Amino acid sequence: MLKRELNFLVILSLILWMLAACVKVAENPEDGDDTDVYNYDTSIVVQVNLNGSSITVVPDVATVSGTKVTLKSAGTYKITGNLTDGQVVVNANNSGNVRLILNGANIKCSTSAPIYIKDADKALINLADGTVNTLTDGTSYVTDQNGEPNAALFSDAELEINGEGSLNVTANFNDGISSDDGLVIKSGTITVKSADDGIRGKDYLIIQDGKITVNSTGDALKSDNETDISKGYIIIDSGTLSLTATAGDAADAVTNLTVDGGIFNIITGGGAGTSTGGGGGGMPGGGSSGGYSGTISEKALKGNISVKIEKGTFTINSADDAIHSNGTVTINDGTINIATGDDAVHAESSVTINGGTLNITKSFEAIESASITVNKGNVTLVATNDGFNATRGSGGEANDGSILTFNGGYVVADVSSGDGLDSNGNIVMTGGTVIVHGPQSAPEVAFDFNGTFTISGGILIGGGPNSGNMIEVPGSTSSQYCIKATSSSNVSASTIFHIQDASGNDVVTFKPVRSTYYFAFSSAQLTNGSSYSIYTGGSSTGVNTDGLYTGGTYSGATLKKTFTISSKITSVTF
Repeated sequence: MLKRELNFLVILSLILWMLAACVKVAENPEDGDDTDVYNYDTSIVVQVNLNGSSITVVPDVATVSGTKVTLKSAGTYKITGNLTDGQVVVNANNSGNVRLILNGANIKCSTSAPIYIKDADKALINLADGTVNTLTDGTSYVTDQNGEPNAALFSDAELEINGEGSLNVTANFNDGISSDDGLVIKSGTITVKSADDGIRGKDYLIIQDGKITVNSTGDALKSDNETDISKGYIIIDSGTLSLTATAGDAADAVTNLTVDGGIFNIITGGGAGTSTGGGGGGMPGGGSSGGYSGTISEKALKGNISVKIEKGTFTINSADDAIHSNGTVTINDGTINIATGDDAVHAESSVTINGGTLNITKSFEAIESASITVNKGNVTLVATNDGFNATRGSGGEANDGSILTFNGGYVVADVSSGDGLDSNGNIVMTGGTVIVHGPQSAPEVAFDFNGTFTISGGILIGGGPNSGNMIEVPGSTSSQYCIKATSSSNVSASTIFHIQDASGNDVVTFKPVRSTYYFAFSSAQLTNGSSYSIYTGGSSTGVNTDGLYTGGTYSGATLKKTFTISSKITSVTF
């Protein structure tokens, strides 16, 4: 009698707890901080035991049919054991929050999703500390009229994943983890291998922390609500993410992608070495040979409206654009290393760099947009075509209103077959240091602009090949003086170009990375009416950083020309 009474009290307590859960709603589903989900009575947990080809539930508050268990009420369920071919279904009729504690669960399902959250106010999956949990599906599903479920872990409700355990998902049919609402990953070690997309939250995907590895055929991370402009976004706060997408994007947000931190290792489309050329890049601009030639998007970080990187450490190896937006790209901080078969950073509206370190070791065009602004930070780029390309996509030699601006920072552009700084409109420089190692042959040049190039501050040094009347330097409307020095024969890559003032003080010491016919130099050291001398050859005991020497002593050179500055642009032949 006593035992029956105790069982009755336990069941009654469970029912009362479930009824209380029914009236609870998420305070802010967008941020994943619904405290109701995390505050629960740990003594009231339903045990779901998976026994290979059978299932037991204690207390008996779920429906079991062979190897399929259906959880019809809000509450907390601890799932333990193995299913050789079965399924866990949540169908709580929007009656409250459902928590699944995966406690060493290994679920295989040959015809559907191993875990299918069909109906709930909100679902939470907790990966029990120290446990390894595995979900594996088959290559074909039996779906409803809406084509659901279509992922190994599928939810029609808002879904959150947390805990310090592990979740391994092998999705042979379609997606790995997918929510048709929002998806929040707070923590855990999550590994996904998928036939299509890896991890998807339709309304939003928020990753707050965790160790996440995705190997997907489609997009690795995705949010794709195309009907509501306030949704379809991805936010990554922290974590260690290894993302490999063989035929898709690493992170694809239909609206905005924001990265606030984390460590990223990204490979898309097999990497930068797979680009075969002929695609013309990801426009605007385009029309030229080279760049990505694939027919699908294989970008690394993509937000159709915007991409914003606040900080983080990135190693990106992409066949297509590394960072891409149809709107704006903003980089505020972080360390970003990029090798790409197309553009390293591309945005149709604007690219703004406010800080951080951007190291582009391989690209077709390195940075491309209608408006490009470098305010601060370190940018080092290698490109086979243009280093910076400011364009609205109209082409031709008319000023299309695009603009390339340097207000500060440290910039090195090394281009082999394109222009170092290219703007279909204007170039403006107010500060910073800009070093340009121009192309190896005409008709490409170090600086190319359809409007004007004005300089009012900073240090500019660069050069290029003999491109005749295509050679351009900052214009006479600049407030800072500039020297255009043209050699009678090319200065080889192993030869130093040096300018010093009448007192013998070094003004600039520069070694180009390839043979150079002309040099452009501007800095606040140049003053009207002062005399300067050009030397070539010799050696310097200073520190050579990106071709520009600092400190040390220059000696053993040949004097080529002495001249006096008399106008904003002084042309010298030596």
